[in-house]
Amino acid sequence: MKEIKSLLSLCGGQLSSEQDIHGQSPFWILSIPAEDTARGLMKRTVCAKSIFELWGQGKSHEELHRSLKSYPIEKMAPFLQSESTYKINIHAFNKTLSQKEKIERIDALEYLPFHGKVNLKKAQHVFCILEDYGMDTKNIPEKPLNVYFGRWIADGQRELINSYSVKKRHFIGNTSMDACLSFIMANHGKVKANDLVFDPFVGTGGLLVSSAHFGAYVCGTDIDYNTVHGLGKASRKTQKWRGPDENIRANLRQYGLEKYYLDVLVSDASKPVWKKRELFDAIITDPPYGIRESTRKTGSHKEILKTDAFSESHVPVSLNYGLSDICSDLLNFAAQYLVKGGRLVYWLPIYKPEYKEEIIPQHPCLKLISNCEQILLSHTSRRLITMEKVKVLEDQDQNAHLLDRQYMPYKGHDSFREKYFSGVTKRGKNNQK
Repeated sequence: MKEIKSLLSLCGGQLSSEQDIHGQSPFWILSIPAEDTARGLMKRTVCAKSIFELWGQGKSHEELHRSLKSYPIEKMAPFLQSESTYKINIHAFNKTLSQKEKIERIDALEYLPFHGKVNLKKAQHVFCILEDYGMDTKNIPEKPLNVYFGRWIADGQRELINSYSVKKRHFIGNTSMDACLSFIMANHGKVKANDLVFDPFVGTGGLLVSSAHFGAYVCGTDIDYNTVHGLGKASRKTQKWRGPDENIRANLRQYGLEKYYLDVLVSDASKPVWKKRELFDAIITDPPYGIRESTRKTGSHKEILKTDAFSESHVPVSLNYGLSDICSDLLNFAAQYLVKGGRLVYWLPIYKPEYKEEIIPQHPCLKLISNCEQILLSHTSRRLITMEKVKVLEDQDQNAHLLDRQYMPYKGHDSFREKYFSGVTKRGKNNQK
């Protein structure tokens, strides 16, 4: 199929482009190889609302009409036949148009060679005028910043955010991942049907749900016995204790995905229990930061002797597990247990005043694919890190993660926690002033 020029309608997102679109625009112009590719994209994305084949654009309606009149008639013809049905929609971003204004805009398109019949309920072809009034709700311009006209191709998967909402989920915890972010992570991991996806910090299994939705078989581990087995106090205000059927398996059953659930084990992420190498197609996880969930690992004689914190005869149930060590262990685990071409997707908390790209953990077997920021507070954010395994782990790579620890941030157990709360305290004092 021929390459198509497409207009992507985002949902509150901001994407930069070299094209003539202002920086805060909710629209993005793409060149896509074929319409099937566009449809495939929209079957996965939860960030975009709709995609259109772009026929014309301008900074005013006059410019739009000139652009449409120059659009090749042979490209229009297949969708304007007399035996077909069509309708034209009007969407204004950040402004409400009256019905009279909408009709005026549609009537102004009378020069287009529509030969089919109008069908407002079940049209074969849907066309749309899209008006962009910027993102500032307090300063809406009188006239649009950009105007577009195109043929609707497909909608995104925005409904998944509501249907998989954590608020409606059977089993949740204090740090259950937001549904939208879960699907974004599954997309970054390129999760597909029949993949094997693993979460070493599984918690209540929110990331397993999104991967299972795309047909992957899912499993995980967590050090917290109560969470894995759905025991203890509930996270909802209206409920004191978790019920007998509140667990990860029940969450997947809730969405008809139980057949993709393999199992979840009580296990320490710092001490992998897997024998077979190159086992997982994707590792998707949200490690604990030490803010709402503690960062702990199981104790051992070897580690206790190094610290001299306890007598030789005493082995504590758990030890402090610093964020730098968590990241280092996670990357080394991915280097060992991902198949070649498999992806590691995880969140890295950041203290913004000290952030630089060099602090992103690296490994010789993993290639950094993307680094996306989600702002949390004025002084903190977290980075969605996506890495792909490009090399099979060899003997010389076995200890590479140990060498990297000296360059990694947040050395010490509570280092990020201390920076996080120091920023909160400073902000509180400034507000008082």
